[in-house]
Amino acid sequence: MTIEERIESWLNSPIDEDTRKSILHLKEQNGEEIADSFYKDLEFGTGGMRGIMGVGPNRMNKYTIGMATQGLSNYLLRNFEGKKIKVAIAYDNRNNSQFFAETAANILSGNGIEVFLFENLRPTPELSFAVRNLQCQSGIVITASHNPREYNGYKVYWDDGGQILPPHDSGIIAEIRGITKFEKINFKGDSKLIHLLGEPMDKQYLEAIKPFTHSYPFNKNLSIVFTPLHGTGATLIPGLLKELGFEKVKLVKEQAEPDGDFPTVVFPNPEEAEALSKAVELAKEINADLIMATDPDSDRVGIAVRDHEGEYHLINGNQTGILLLNYLIDKTKNKENAFIAKTIVTTDLIDEIARQKGVRCYNTLTGFKYIAEVIRKKPNEEFIAGCEESYGYMIGDFVRDKDAVSACAVIAELASAMKDKGKTLLDLLKDIYLEFGLYKERLFTLTRKGKTGAGEIINMMNDFRNHPPDEINESKVVRSVDYKENKDVDMLTGEVNSTGQPVSDVLQFFTEDGSKISVRPSGTEPKIKFYFSVHRAVNQENFSEISHSLDNQLDDIIKSLKLK
Repeated sequence: MTIEERIESWLNSPIDEDTRKSILHLKEQNGEEIADSFYKDLEFGTGGMRGIMGVGPNRMNKYTIGMATQGLSNYLLRNFEGKKIKVAIAYDNRNNSQFFAETAANILSGNGIEVFLFENLRPTPELSFAVRNLQCQSGIVITASHNPREYNGYKVYWDDGGQILPPHDSGIIAEIRGITKFEKINFKGDSKLIHLLGEPMDKQYLEAIKPFTHSYPFNKNLSIVFTPLHGTGATLIPGLLKELGFEKVKLVKEQAEPDGDFPTVVFPNPEEAEALSKAVELAKEINADLIMATDPDSDRVGIAVRDHEGEYHLINGNQTGILLLNYLIDKTKNKENAFIAKTIVTTDLIDEIARQKGVRCYNTLTGFKYIAEVIRKKPNEEFIAGCEESYGYMIGDFVRDKDAVSACAVIAELASAMKDKGKTLLDLLKDIYLEFGLYKERLFTLTRKGKTGAGEIINMMNDFRNHPPDEINESKVVRSVDYKENKDVDMLTGEVNSTGQPVSDVLQFFTEDGSKISVRPSGTEPKIKFYFSVHRAVNQENFSEISHSLDNQLDDIIKSLKLK
């Protein structure tokens, strides 16, 4: 349909009066907003959907949530025919999150499905835990994670607590596409089938985390600043740290209360230095050892550490993953039967640590649903932990998604152990580099918004795919991997192998000098992402020189690709 036909279709549907007025107002303005809201349906991808809130098929609203939930209901009823079906639902602090969660609960219950709805905002990983704990067939989280304030999202989980994977993703998508009229959505719920979850589930979840902390008693002098960035982290993390014995935990007051407008940050994303600025200010005031910041739904955590001179340094996602997985591998007794997992764009230093310490390391596509799939396929092996460079970590298998709550506990534990030795996490990171090699990574993103931007991202990927570089930064490309075409090509011999991964729009190039370049469109934001990695052996004497040289090498690689 044309944009005008889509608009008229909505106006002729049984929509509420507020939605009707908003559509007519946008139509009267006849600007880019009405076109972007109606030119396509908001895509329900392999894990769910995420988009700007507003009216129209390309926005997050009551009706797009309704179509997704009715489709999910139809799929569950088809797949678990004759069984009692249960679904858990959680939501974060974003505007409309509670309304969207209650809308989903009503639709599910209206279809005869039992619903377990958290009574208030909760971290995403607790939803994954609740799905497993309550033996649900599915779960839903209403969140847009670290996206800007105008966004919200809808993530679907399966019975193992992980996000949906084939064949369930395509099956649910097919059912959603079959909902062509709002009349097919059963918005009228059955309150008898909706049960509220609260403190009892919190306690079970927190108790499941505690066995993964090892170094009792903790150093009571460790000073921690924590900020939930107006999100769900405040519900559980400060209390957990206190239970574990950390007495000096200070919250950033301006960011402690839930607020979907995120008034103190530009982006509620712990990957951004700006998001941690208020935490750093407070840390300087009280001379804190460690800063931790979680995103709105508490599945990602960013940290900063004070050095011996009192300066604070942000630790990136790769570095935090290195620290955590190195520590947890060392704590694992039966290494021969153990494994870790990481994504293909996460630092390869973790592979090297695992290799030298005798545990297996499995690489997956971006997304913890793939790490959860590895766990499901390896029932006779012990999963230690998993990570991705975008500040996500999963410790143990009681949750099947990234979990900032458990990560905060273990990060604090590790910082405590280092403080006992008169060291910091920065000292430990350098020790790891000296032992295994200095690896440096950098992320470069290009944002392309709206319909035009989506086309530009597709064109950029096609250009790299159809005209791959022969050399990057004057170093010959010796291996090229195309996960969409399922080709892993040795550029020197011409040998072609399978990637061993599901189909995904990702390209990787490996050069003669050891550089690694990965390119992929973001699955959650209007961005194309470039990941760069370089490494070299290092010793105490040449550490600074090699570090500076690798930084320059990263600069030169980015310049050579002429990214704009």
